[in-house]
Amino acid sequence: MTERPRWYGAVLRDHLDRHRQMALVSGPRQVGKTTVCRSIGDKYLNYDNADDRRALLPGPAALAVSLGLDRLRAKRPVGVLDELHKYPKWKQLLKGFFDTYGDKARLIVTGSSRLDVFRRGGDSLMGRYFLYRMHPWSVGESLRAELPQGEIQPPAEIASADWEALWEHGGFPEPFLRRDSRFTRRWRSLRREQLAREDLRDVSQVQDLRMIETLMLLLAERSGQQLVYSNLAPEIGVAVDTVKRWVDLLQRLHYGFLVRPWFVNVAKALRKEPKWFLRDWSGVADDGARAETLAACHLLKAVEGWTDLGFGDFELRYVRDKSKREVDFLVVRDRHPWFLVEVKLSDTGLSPALGRFQAQTGAAHAFQAVTSLPYEAADCFTVKHPVVVPARTFLAQLL
Repeated sequence: MTERPRWYGAVLRDHLDRHRQMALVSGPRQVGKTTVCRSIGDKYLNYDNADDRRALLPGPAALAVSLGLDRLRAKRPVGVLDELHKYPKWKQLLKGFFDTYGDKARLIVTGSSRLDVFRRGGDSLMGRYFLYRMHPWSVGESLRAELPQGEIQPPAEIASADWEALWEHGGFPEPFLRRDSRFTRRWRSLRREQLAREDLRDVSQVQDLRMIETLMLLLAERSGQQLVYSNLAPEIGVAVDTVKRWVDLLQRLHYGFLVRPWFVNVAKALRKEPKWFLRDWSGVADDGARAETLAACHLLKAVEGWTDLGFGDFELRYVRDKSKREVDFLVVRDRHPWFLVEVKLSDTGLSPALGRFQAQTGAAHAFQAVTSLPYEAADCFTVKHPVVVPARTFLAQLL
């Protein structure tokens, strides 16, 4: 398996050059956070390592010694702290270190998907860090590893081997780079088991984890579908509110994510059924649902990346009216609809819903992204009317 540079390395190097705040790197389990961060840092400390723990537990002064702040240096050292959230007083440690030594060193803090859960609520670190959300490989990242200067990139053609690997093995680094079907199946099963048996136990008070495992299996079959909690609850044998809590927990642990409908009225959007998508599209059996899930993951990576880089406030939504006409995705920039995306496996007949919803929302672009179409060396974002585009071309212009 050959290592390849990741776009997030450029993002973090740019952060270290421009900001004094700590970089908190969150994202799904096994998405490559540790590999990328270790390649940048001067000193790596893992809370799971007993020797490293001894350098962390005494407090900020001991961490400063470990980073060599008592020695003359030509440039500020970069420390990488991994799995630190397992330390009950991790926020106090970071706050104390940043307030005392923030001008002398730079910190990158990362860990498993649980870091994002523990970060929430009563955030005493506010103003002391910038969050970067790491995602699996995408079409755009397979083409470019440099820092983007804007949201939309020029079109470029992904190598056929990379496209086929993304489709079959997903974007998580190990299966994507190894490209072995037997390994991918075993890796996928192990990842789901680790989420259910380890991460869930650490962050929740759920007594019967087998029931959440059942929910995970049901959700794996419903990627790209609307979630009707009142239908889902009887299948598991729990209350509707319990299912909502569990889905929210699985979302925060990066097993999947929700895409809510677009309404100017936020409260109305929250009342309507969201759509559910797996983070690992390689586990979706139906080809049509896999195509939509692959696009959803690429779009989520784009909107979160653009937001984290300071290009604006971006959201991923979908649109649906009372007549059940629907377009799969709407990207919203600073509360204004920007572009619509309808995903098709092979259908090149332009969906009439695109024109209807473009007129209603005022979105600048409306794309029907077709997975089976070959790459075209044309910029999708120069076209203002609804248009059929190859998914390879469209996705290549995102992050």
